[in-house]
Amino acid sequence: MREPIFLTPVFKERIWGGSKLRTEFGYDIESDLTGECWAVSAHPNGQSTVSNGLYKGKTLGQLWEENKEVFGNLEGEVFPLLSKILDANKNLSIQVHPDDTYANKNENGELGKTECWYVIDCEENAEIIFGHTAQTKEELKEMIERGQWEHLLKKVKVKPGDFFYVPSGTIHALCTGVLILETQQSSDTTYRVYDYDRIDQNGEKRELHINKSLDVTTVPHRSIEVNPIPKDIIGGRIIPFIKEEYFSVYKWEIETAATINQDQSFLICSVIKGAGEIRKDDILYPLNKGDHFILPNEFGYFEILGDLELIVSHP
Repeated sequence: MREPIFLTPVFKERIWGGSKLRTEFGYDIESDLTGECWAVSAHPNGQSTVSNGLYKGKTLGQLWEENKEVFGNLEGEVFPLLSKILDANKNLSIQVHPDDTYANKNENGELGKTECWYVIDCEENAEIIFGHTAQTKEELKEMIERGQWEHLLKKVKVKPGDFFYVPSGTIHALCTGVLILETQQSSDTTYRVYDYDRIDQNGEKRELHINKSLDVTTVPHRSIEVNPIPKDIIGGRIIPFIKEEYFSVYKWEIETAATINQDQSFLICSVIKGAGEIRKDDILYPLNKGDHFILPNEFGYFEILGDLELIVSHP
């Protein structure tokens, strides 16, 4: 396979969503409550569709099932990753995700959900919820039951360019004014711990999942610091954010023109800033902010030209 595979995203309205996916990325969406762009997804709750080339019109799930060679014949029943852009116009619920073992047993074989966030943009003094103060499960349960949120939840200031690794079992939430790209396992399982007593469009409070949250939360909280060392290349630089069990994630900062070798099973790429193009076999493929694409197995060496930034990941 010698051409990039571009994908059409799926958009999700959320009670906390906003309009930045339209105003910042130019997506053709009308709703002012769009919280999520499922950019590269083969999850049955929202599948991306191939928009170019040989496989145009196929969902990513179909491509995974029918053309495994595109992904280096990687093992696994489901496409392993899911990339999203999230616009937190309001606070998200305080939440936690299960690991593979718990999700497989309790959520009909679903994968667990370890994820990570790259902060594309945020308001001044924006925050996230990242972790908790409880030292035992009993203390965690008691503080939740008493609603001691100010004492329980850890808040962290964020700025554009920050990166956070969020393993399963981590209590977390995006707060108002944060725009991120999220790389995660292909899962849609979220356990809500607290939702600010909000009312949904049906006039009801959203469901909480206290018992499951207590089951899966890591106690005490463990935070893994991310301290990447940028690597300068001709025409830009590559920032390797993290390499762990489920995914490796990088940022490519292209300033003029760079030659890169795609030697993984495949790469997931999202343009988060600027514009440019990929040159492969003397064919040019335009790249614009908000484009999402896969570089398939054995894509090999290619040029990427322009002034742009991408978040790149692979299993």
